[in-house]
Amino acid sequence: MARTQRERVVRMSVEQPLWRALTAYRVLTMLYAVLLFVFTRQKFERPWVAVAFLAVMSVWTLVTLPKVANAASCTKRFLVADLTIALTGIMLTPLADFQAQQIDGPTLPSIWTAGSVLAFAIKGGWRWAAFASSFVAAANIVERGHPSRDTFHNVLLVWVASIAIGYVVEVARASERTLARALEIEAATRERERLARDIHDSVLQVLAMVQRRGTSLGGEAAELGRMAGEQEVALRTLVSSGLVPATRASEDAAQGAVVRTVEVDDEEIGNGGSYGARPCDLRSLLAPHAGSKVSFAEPGAPVLLEPAAAMELAAAVSAALDNVRRHAGEDAQAWILVEDWPEEVIVTVRDDGPGIPEGRLAQAEGEGRLGVALSIRGRLRDIGGTAELISVPGQGTEVELKVPRGKAGQAR
Repeated sequence: MARTQRERVVRMSVEQPLWRALTAYRVLTMLYAVLLFVFTRQKFERPWVAVAFLAVMSVWTLVTLPKVANAASCTKRFLVADLTIALTGIMLTPLADFQAQQIDGPTLPSIWTAGSVLAFAIKGGWRWAAFASSFVAAANIVERGHPSRDTFHNVLLVWVASIAIGYVVEVARASERTLARALEIEAATRERERLARDIHDSVLQVLAMVQRRGTSLGGEAAELGRMAGEQEVALRTLVSSGLVPATRASEDAAQGAVVRTVEVDDEEIGNGGSYGARPCDLRSLLAPHAGSKVSFAEPGAPVLLEPAAAMELAAAVSAALDNVRRHAGEDAQAWILVEDWPEEVIVTVRDDGPGIPEGRLAQAEGEGRLGVALSIRGRLRDIGGTAELISVPGQGTEVELKVPRGKAGQAR
């Protein structure tokens, strides 16, 4: 059976922990209100009123737990009904216990009422919180008849706290949108760089070769070479200006991608796969470069990397060798050294050419020649590695490519 691999985008909400906390708060405060009545039931003039209300409140709390699981299920209709039950409990308190009205005792729903206000705050922000807490404040003042300083203090505390929480939720949502936008831009930039590398490794090099060969042949071929040179310049300008369109990867990021997971079928897991294809021996990808002009030194044991990391690392080596052939001359000698360390894999590409003049790389990037910036450094950056270029005029050039094991994915 063919291996099944699919990437999907999982949206991570910064407010989801608040909904879970609210769910726990409603259950705990429901139990508190019930136990408070149980231990003080002898003081109630009409305990049956309290029993009836607390029974309704308990059933409502347990039945509506899914409603406060997330923002989508917490509808406006539910919020209004929940607040109505809280207000009803406050107004029924004098009927069940007249003394509570005189001595500033707790209301029937007690601190369970704050859960209704918090639901408004998490759902709609500080304006919704102010709306709900104002109704609770009015109900408490009416219930007391002659409210004391403690009553006003408690009312003000609930009002300020709910508005503050609502404001924090709004700030968190704004931060989440900013993060999603930043990830969208990052994904689009990486996709442009990947496409630019592919273009540099194929189309631009072909155009450059046609230009050189056409110029050397002369005649109609020279005109063809001139046209190829113009297209090369135009394409380099397009690539360096960032106008290469992003593909589906950036569109996924635009939907708020913050976590990526890879799913594999059961057969692959049973065969020892782990979130992707089997590890690849880097040596087999680099060995074809060996020849009369390129010496290849490798470890005796396989150098195992995830296929994606191995392919990107091999492509970076190919780009480095292309630069040797283009800039160091046809007679230049190159060496490839592969080192397999427990913490990282290091591949060094060295040549005995004339070296790179100081400032030439920055000048090449400004001209749209992105071989080192994209085909080498960009590839290593995408797999969590680094690329260091050391060149001394007259003493050759050395490119050191490092991929940490944690990034490359060792599988032994």
